[in-house]
Amino acid sequence: MSGGVAAKTLREGGYDGRLVLIGHEPTPPFGRPPLSKTYLRGEESLSGWLVNPDKWYESNRVELIAATAMGVNVPMRQVELDAGRSIAFGKLLITTGGENRQLDLAGAKLPGVFQLRTVADSDAIKEAAHRGARALVVGMGFIGCEVTASLTQMGVKVTSVLPGAAPLESVLGPEMGALMAGIHRDAGVELVAGDEVVRFEGANRVERAITRNGRKLTCDLAVVAVGIRPTVDILKDSGVAVDNGILVDAMCRTNVPGIFAAGDVANHLHPLFGRIRVEHYNNAEKQGAAAARSMLGSDSAYGYVHTFWSDQYRHKLEYVGHVRKWDRFVVRGSLRDRKIVGFYLTDGVLRAAVGLDRGGDPELDEHGELAAAGRLIAREARPDPRALADEAIDLEHLQIQER
Repeated sequence: MSGGVAAKTLREGGYDGRLVLIGHEPTPPFGRPPLSKTYLRGEESLSGWLVNPDKWYESNRVELIAATAMGVNVPMRQVELDAGRSIAFGKLLITTGGENRQLDLAGAKLPGVFQLRTVADSDAIKEAAHRGARALVVGMGFIGCEVTASLTQMGVKVTSVLPGAAPLESVLGPEMGALMAGIHRDAGVELVAGDEVVRFEGANRVERAITRNGRKLTCDLAVVAVGIRPTVDILKDSGVAVDNGILVDAMCRTNVPGIFAAGDVANHLHPLFGRIRVEHYNNAEKQGAAAARSMLGSDSAYGYVHTFWSDQYRHKLEYVGHVRKWDRFVVRGSLRDRKIVGFYLTDGVLRAAVGLDRGGDPELDEHGELAAAGRLIAREARPDPRALADEAIDLEHLQIQER
């Protein structure tokens, strides 16, 4: 995603030299969100999620090379490929993203145990997920939650195992976690919270999972969704600094001149939020463009006030900002009705906001509550928590008062 957007931005920005895009997947760059949702359920193709149409690359003289990058030779200014080839570069953008974390457990390689990252992964899960099948989902982060919802909608009986008390609790907090748990349980999902799978069993295919607490969970397929790790192996011995991803500054530049990074792999110095690494579609798109502009000579900081969304059943979750630790969560709306906007504050500063079936898309609805919250976050506003909770006070008016 980031690489494809960067290529488009470079051409639109006037770069006319040789432009090479290397990727190990057979498809042209595309957005991954449908792989856990509409594409998995057979409701949508990926044609509308292509970064650029197939013919765009040829007509814009962008070379697509289907290969795996194995290393970066900084002194020689070359990228080494798995086929023994090397590609010279003047400037290099690394958008290698992440790779699924593996469960080092007995039986984890049994047929029927899947992970989700690629089109092929989604196709394999779809083929196994016939109506009436029993599925086990390991992990209830965003991918785990979305796969759980999609499989349930496909007529599969789903049991989900998660280490915490509720889905998404570590990201969204206990209040939102409880709401998401209720949504999944109402859909018929069995949530096995506070537990973890210790092994898979089966003769020729996965048949059950055993948990640390002694549960035996029968299944016809299992989907392991325990997060990703940033793909930085190609930078071994390169001198490019890595720490939970590739360290980049506010302009997406690494410590090595001429080498940039963007997307899931980039540990970015954000002007508002400090050093963060974000694994969401909106960031992959926007940071790819920002890195390309930096490659063209821009010195503008990438200060995007992050947003993301998640569709689960008929419910839509929207989020703006970025926070990992907060000391106050303020609710506007009704937790009982599961229709709220929630605000995350740290030392009185509004850092993030979440909407469940309320608040609008912060990217598209500029008059929505979440877009207004995003403007407050960008100003590092210190709103009165009582005003945030008060339905009678428009967030735009609250913003004016802050000025």
